[in-house]
Amino acid sequence: MRILVTGGAGFIGSHLVEKLLAEGHEAAILDDFNDFYDPQIKRSNIAGLQKSTPIFQIDLRDNNAIRALFHREKFDAIAHLAARAGVRPSIAQPQLYYDTNVNGTLHLLDAARIVGIERFIFASSSSVYGICKTVPFSEDFHLTQTISPYAATKIAGEFLCSTFSHLYQMQVAVLRFFTVYGPRQRPDLAIHKFTRRILRGEPIDQFGDGTTRRDYTYIDDIIQGVMAALRYDGTPFEIFNLGENETVQLKDLIAEIELVVGKKAKLNRLPEQAGDVPLTCADISKAARLLNYRPTTKLGEGLPRFVEWFRKTHRI
Repeated sequence: MRILVTGGAGFIGSHLVEKLLAEGHEAAILDDFNDFYDPQIKRSNIAGLQKSTPIFQIDLRDNNAIRALFHREKFDAIAHLAARAGVRPSIAQPQLYYDTNVNGTLHLLDAARIVGIERFIFASSSSVYGICKTVPFSEDFHLTQTISPYAATKIAGEFLCSTFSHLYQMQVAVLRFFTVYGPRQRPDLAIHKFTRRILRGEPIDQFGDGTTRRDYTYIDDIIQGVMAALRYDGTPFEIFNLGENETVQLKDLIAEIELVVGKKAKLNRLPEQAGDVPLTCADISKAARLLNYRPTTKLGEGLPRFVEWFRKTHRI
């Protein structure tokens, strides 16, 4: 298959492109290299791929550019990972998030429909579950409220995908990612930010009392799930949780990072942030049954791998 990976220069996307190439597929990258974080980080993520993989610098908001690309190039499937990410920035810039994440997804789906691409993967987020009190979170839950513009754009993208699957017989898999970490993780995310600041002796911000819990999922396990979704030939539209199925408290995560880096953190305790959910925990039984999804990397294994990568690639 020839697969277009949107956001292919990012954290998850670059790992997916490498995996696709390793398994004998052709891949192409669509990325706008925006300034949400240093674009040079994305360029370094794909530095080794530029000779083998076409790279299209296109903004998802540019419908004409998307359509022109799809008419010019042939793709068998779309792995749509690109998005404006992050809960807190979405509160500050809701229009940007809507335009990119909702309209951008619509542009891709419609272009795929026009040229006859029938396989579409959509990267969603555990944030769509909002303040969910039933644990673990199941894909069958009836979701009635999100608590950030980012989450709202992701649930809107899911509904667009289900609509296009129904109307145009597209094979669509929505993948709800649960706090992905590992080498190349975005610098704004907690594990990356905490590691960097602890190693530099700088204080880290702890929002709330440290009891919020997250289901941390190692990048290799996420990629295993995405590859399985690309092969899935069951019902035309499905939603899958891709997580670890275990939760870790924020204060325990900080303690684990301290242990791995061999240095104590200086804590700057702050109030809880608007839009942050108190808990995420994935029910992965559906993904296990239909995708044979089997996460294998616990935090105690994945965190040292991340820190090792960080030490090799960053000046402290």
